[in-house]
Amino acid sequence: MNNVNLSDNENGAAVTRQQLVADFNVVLSDVDNLIRATASQRGADIAKVRTKAADTVAAMKSRVADAEVALRGKARQASRIADDYVRENPWRNLGVAAGVGLLIGILIGRR
Repeated sequence: MNNVNLSDNENGAAVTRQQLVADFNVVLSDVDNLIRATASQRGADIAKVRTKAADTVAAMKSRVADAEVALRGKARQASRIADDYVRENPWRNLGVAAGVGLLIGILIGRR
């Protein structure tokens, strides 16, 4: 996994990406703990495995950090775009909000 794909998809993957970052952090922490737990083990094979695991953990930590930065940037950008749109079209947004409120009121009133 060389690249972390942060592009939007049709299912609204922002929450999924955040969960993925959290899950990666848990896995990396577990692997770190495993490396520390096997520190007393001796032998060429275990040393190779520990070195490879440590290198992989370091690389994944870097990728996860990059993904977190990208997620924060995208969230800020989306927030700015939404804020700009609302500021540029206040009456349209007020009308839409009033219409949605009216529709919800009608639907609740029918019960």
